[in-house]
Amino acid sequence: MSSPDPISTDADVASPAFIDKDRVEGDHDASSIRAAMINRPRGELYAFWRNFNNLPLFTENVKDVHVLDDSRSEWTIAGPAGVDIALVSEITEDIPGERIAWRSSEGSDVDHEGWVEFKDNAFGRGTEVRIFISYDPPAGAVGKVVAKVMQREPRIQARRELRRFKQLMETGEISTSKAPDAAPRASRHF
Repeated sequence: MSSPDPISTDADVASPAFIDKDRVEGDHDASSIRAAMINRPRGELYAFWRNFNNLPLFTENVKDVHVLDDSRSEWTIAGPAGVDIALVSEITEDIPGERIAWRSSEGSDVDHEGWVEFKDNAFGRGTEVRIFISYDPPAGAVGKVVAKVMQREPRIQARRELRRFKQLMETGEISTSKAPDAAPRASRHF
């Protein structure tokens, strides 16, 4: 008997070729889907993500979010070569505790869409979180190559953001090798 969910639940990664096209609007040049098990209740993870003001806490590329109303928010995203990209994101689907889908509105600097899903672990511990990111890179094929070189392509971006989200939700912090702002290296030796 086949599962009603076309996406495998036993792998960290699923090819965008297995994405249910009815649940994804538009075709973009760069897409990726990732999944992780997070040892927190589903409702808690959903509530944290649903507050888009929290996105800059665990995403490297989303620098700032300004919530406009219940379904729209302005995002400032770090683009290739240090250029900021602005977009207005609209929620296209919101199933409390289960799924949030969004897409950029017309007039945004980049055509983007994504979704995140939360499912209880079948063994009763933690939540399976799946994230899908898709966009047309600015400057077309050149932008896609630059994004790959700068490690900002969706495949890498989704993996890193999900890992950072897992760390933040399970431990309350995100590990990094960056020097802390409170103790710059140069001032410690003088």
